[in-house]
Amino acid sequence: MISIDRTRTPADLLNKANRLFDLSAGKIQSLDRGWLPSGGAPVFTVKGQYTQRGWTEWTEGFVYGAALLQFDATGDRAFLDLGRERTVTRMAPHLTHVGVHDHGFNNVSTYGALWRLAHEQRYDATEWEIAFYELALKVSGAVQARRWTALPGGGFIHSFNGAHSLFVDTMRSLRALALSHALGHRLVDEQDAQVSLLSRLLQHARATATHNIFYGRTAAPYDVRGRTAHESLFNAANGTYRGPSTQQGYSPFSTWTRGLAWAMLGFAEQLEWLAAIPGDEVNEAGDPDARNVMLDAARATCDFYIDTAACADGIPYWDTGAPGLSALGDWGSAPADPFNDREPVDSSAATIAAQGLLRFSRVLGALGEDGARYEQAGLRVLDTLFDDAGPYLSTDDNHQGLILHSVYHWPNGWDHVPEGARTPRGESSQWGDYHAREAAVYVRRLALDEPYLAFFGPAFARPASASQASAGEPSGLPTFRPSVLPPFRP
Repeated sequence: MISIDRTRTPADLLNKANRLFDLSAGKIQSLDRGWLPSGGAPVFTVKGQYTQRGWTEWTEGFVYGAALLQFDATGDRAFLDLGRERTVTRMAPHLTHVGVHDHGFNNVSTYGALWRLAHEQRYDATEWEIAFYELALKVSGAVQARRWTALPGGGFIHSFNGAHSLFVDTMRSLRALALSHALGHRLVDEQDAQVSLLSRLLQHARATATHNIFYGRTAAPYDVRGRTAHESLFNAANGTYRGPSTQQGYSPFSTWTRGLAWAMLGFAEQLEWLAAIPGDEVNEAGDPDARNVMLDAARATCDFYIDTAACADGIPYWDTGAPGLSALGDWGSAPADPFNDREPVDSSAATIAAQGLLRFSRVLGALGEDGARYEQAGLRVLDTLFDDAGPYLSTDDNHQGLILHSVYHWPNGWDHVPEGARTPRGESSQWGDYHAREAAVYVRRLALDEPYLAFFGPAFARPASASQASAGEPSGLPTFRPSVLPPFRP
């Protein structure tokens, strides 16, 4: 359980966030110099050097997105140029990748970041450049939405495992559908069927909230409020739910903490998004109760992280049911120990969860509720991760990773275990490093009273109230329209 040892504000973390970006710059440059794209996207470090692990190329967008976040935080144009050039020349295959559920990771982190920064007027982008990013985002959202399994009354974007598989991770990939819809796009399917991307977004979120989140409503011992299942399995022929599963967790009946974190951030971010669009759009998309469904899921998962999944310092072990935890005694009441030989911690889950907690606190504040519990928990997590004294912030210039003690796929044995140890430690991952940078940008903007960081535009100040959104009133957010372009000149 996270121990709130003192009251924190975003300003209290400003120096630590700045220090993180001081360290980050050299690590981005080191990876760019030493990585050959022909070998596949870098995934995690081994002995401090990023390596590739063939599964899917879901981490490439984090590599270039990291450079764009570095520019966002520091204004160093070299990182904008790096992120922009690499996005334009290397990311196109991800836009039309029909075999994955990762479009929000790869494409919103790159094309989406460039689009957002241009609209924030952080750099001079021509109308045609912005239109290029908009076209990329339109295509990505529609391609992602086409990877669809129908359920009675709904459906979901299925994982790379196949039409039977719903991953909790995909909640954060819904950003691709949100942006594509916001830019006026739709999916055109067989026989010119017109498919609303907002409808598919809402249906996927409801399926995840229904099947991958537990609410403690039954007597089953695994039905603990806020628990998540990494994967839900269905009969793809008729849409019948068959049961929970996992790929990277210990068991279908325990909680893989990075999957929990994806749910926390994914639901909180989509609640912000729904508050930014007119309420009649949600009603017309066929799910007027979508906000309440997502609110319940976000609250339950955030509560579970604070009360059960995380240690006192805000960092979780890789799975709440990992068998070796029993040997660590009352592990939830102590700081996480990344050097123990029983079970690894997963700092990457913490980098994702922290932002989910902070965003959810603001969602509640806009609804007139007290979100301080979630804000303080999120700041506590970041305070631990960004501490220059360790053990998570990588201050070694020779280590390409930024946040240490991340875990990728412990059941498959993919994580590096140093000689003399029994558990992985001391290594970093692309998603952990990326989300640490993103959380640092987020908290810096709060501390400096800069525009609120949202994937869908620069004018966002706070979520609209539920009554305002349901009435379709303006919320102070950007109105999404495709760019009006001058005549093209080659």
